[in-house]
Amino acid sequence: MENSSVQLRDLPDEILMMIFKNLHNITLLYSLSGVNIRLNKIVHEPIFANRLTLVKFVSDRLISRRYSPVSFAYPLSDLLLDRICPHVLPQIHEKVKWLDIESSSMERILLSTNYPNLVGIALYNIPLENAVHLFSDDRLFTSAYKKQISSLILDVKASGEGNPTRDENIVLFTHIFNTFTNLQVLNVGPLSIWDQYLSFRISPPTVISSTLLELYVGLVDFSDCLYLLDGRFSQLHTFHVNMEHTTLRSIINNREKLPNLKSFKLHCDLDTDFYDELFLPLLHRMSNLEKLDLALIVSTKKTLHIDGNDLKLNIINYMPLLNKFTFNIHSRSRFYTKLNLPSNEYIQETFKDCKNEKIISSIDYFKEKEYSQCHIYSYPYQLIYYDDITNNFPGGIFECVRKISLFDERPFEHDFFFQISQSFPFLEKLVLINQKPQNNKQLRKLKNQNLSIIQYPYLLELDISRAYKDYYEQFLFDNKTCLPENIFVKMNYQPAKKATRNFRRISSRSNCAKMNFVLFCSKSNFPDH
Repeated sequence: MENSSVQLRDLPDEILMMIFKNLHNITLLYSLSGVNIRLNKIVHEPIFANRLTLVKFVSDRLISRRYSPVSFAYPLSDLLLDRICPHVLPQIHEKVKWLDIESSSMERILLSTNYPNLVGIALYNIPLENAVHLFSDDRLFTSAYKKQISSLILDVKASGEGNPTRDENIVLFTHIFNTFTNLQVLNVGPLSIWDQYLSFRISPPTVISSTLLELYVGLVDFSDCLYLLDGRFSQLHTFHVNMEHTTLRSIINNREKLPNLKSFKLHCDLDTDFYDELFLPLLHRMSNLEKLDLALIVSTKKTLHIDGNDLKLNIINYMPLLNKFTFNIHSRSRFYTKLNLPSNEYIQETFKDCKNEKIISSIDYFKEKEYSQCHIYSYPYQLIYYDDITNNFPGGIFECVRKISLFDERPFEHDFFFQISQSFPFLEKLVLINQKPQNNKQLRKLKNQNLSIIQYPYLLELDISRAYKDYYEQFLFDNKTCLPENIFVKMNYQPAKKATRNFRRISSRSNCAKMNFVLFCSKSNFPDH
């Protein structure tokens, strides 16, 4: 310790502060706390001591093959905690306003000293069966903490491999408000691989709070959303929800105005048939909304797709204070045919009043499915999953997208896949659904044209099980595609066998050798060779 500080002593405080601001504060406190009076004074400044993240977050991409931006929380090492808990925390306890803690080290950290100015706490990997009793433990959560903590982030895990039951989650949700009497911000399940959805299917919620300002939560269906917006949180100004599906189990008030709500976010990955009946009436209650974020898949009962005119008429005109509207909306309609389908230029023209926003749109008609699809989103939208991309894909760069699905009733050519690789540089999962043979393959053979080799450097998973055999050549031949190492591939046995000539074709050996797991659909027994 003493030798490591020799050069630091020669630097002025201003330079040290600039350096230390770029380092992790826990590392600073562990390494420099107690070295000398001058360094002690600097590393104990509020900027380094106000929020202590005593947990290690590891991206799930390093652990499992997932495409969603989930992280795992781990405790700090015993080596760090053996110094931090007895020697550092007691010296800075009055300056600590926020703690991030993992369950296995929680007791050690909370009991090492008292935190008179603690107003926020994030608890990760809390066993569900212990969570309610945890908040009742007066050793860990004193009466002072229960009154002064205004922000709570809670990430619960179930015992074993199962998910928490929704009934248990409701008990915990209710107990939180009974425990923390001045709670202003609540975030339930921020890191969970399986969102900890709440459901009030057995009985309506009983919690009431006049202090809660922000709520971030996962809900099972639309009824649960309406329950939480029935006036029980009278001062709520921010409500962000991920919804499992959009059914309505019972009749609930969806008319009372929500004058205090300023920010609303609703994401749902499943189709809804109730956009007009449920979503629009809910949005019309939010006349003072300033920020709106919608991600929906809508099966419209109207003749028209959801476009700029629809958004303006049915949403924007009801929100005079709205200054930020981000959206990612798929709408599907069975009204249109290929003959009367509006053009993408027409869809773009409906957004002509959005002068400060870039809106990207695409529209397609699928004859075999007998419906048309319109996709509109504001750019840059933090898309993670971009589904049903067709040949009408408008292009662009999407650095946040990790999973895509490609579907069309027209063939995908090599140039299309090259565009996809450029538009989604950090793609981790690709699903391909297309039963049409490629047109340009034979033409290139006749002209003896060489193709540019396509690369997907971050791809973890490739699913071509619902694709025509030409696409097996597209992805398995090394003169067309260069797959990354250790990729998981899902495909059908027969077209794979045919494309690779019984897995002996030289041009497919390189990509096949990079697969660390292969799932063959409809095939369980294989020859010994």
